[in-house]
Amino acid sequence: MKEQKAFYFNGFLGLILELGILFLVAYVSVNCFLESSFQFSDAVVIAVGLIVAGILFTGFTIVQPNDAKVLTFFGRYLGTIKESGFWLTVPLTDRKKVSLKVRNFNTDRLKVNDAVGNPVEIAAVVVFRVVDSAKAVFEVDDYEEFVHIQSETALRHVASKYPYDNMEEDKGDISLRGNGTEVSEEMARELQQRLEVAGVEVMETRLTHLAYSTEIASAMLQRQQAFAI
Repeated sequence: MKEQKAFYFNGFLGLILELGILFLVAYVSVNCFLESSFQFSDAVVIAVGLIVAGILFTGFTIVQPNDAKVLTFFGRYLGTIKESGFWLTVPLTDRKKVSLKVRNFNTDRLKVNDAVGNPVEIAAVVVFRVVDSAKAVFEVDDYEEFVHIQSETALRHVASKYPYDNMEEDKGDISLRGNGTEVSEEMARELQQRLEVAGVEVMETRLTHLAYSTEIASAMLQRQQAFAI
């Protein structure tokens, strides 16, 4: 499923067309009333005009800036409208709104065992936006919940690959505390791979909280102090 452009044109021109059809129906109706003659052709014109006007009315839609409308016609994906404004599109379609705005959220504080088995608390902020509305709507049930769950999964996976702190810094090994930028960049790459299916772009990830769990915090502090001495 890939996003494609839907058929639409200026809604004000469509409104003029709608009013023109209604004017024709009104003209025929008034003319029949004044002439006191009602022929079968007049009835056909009135009925068809009202039906067309009613169907055409269902095609009007408004798209706000940085929003998109995903169109489906009786279960078939027709395309997406991303351009903001007042439009007339295919009548009788279901139009689902998708926000294209940049959004962010903070993960919960997760308790994870680092690479050497020490329990640590870690949290991150994820900045993302939808770039493919069709994937966001049709490939996953709820893309926002999908982003939240996959973000926590990626955070757990990355946090478990490295130790909280590298006591022997001359080795140059990556640690969660000493290499926050590298850890955040790796999380962003992994999370982007996970969210590709949902049409979501990861713009940035940053660690917002990192600490030893309370049950070992004092012991690890004493270890750091002893190592420093």
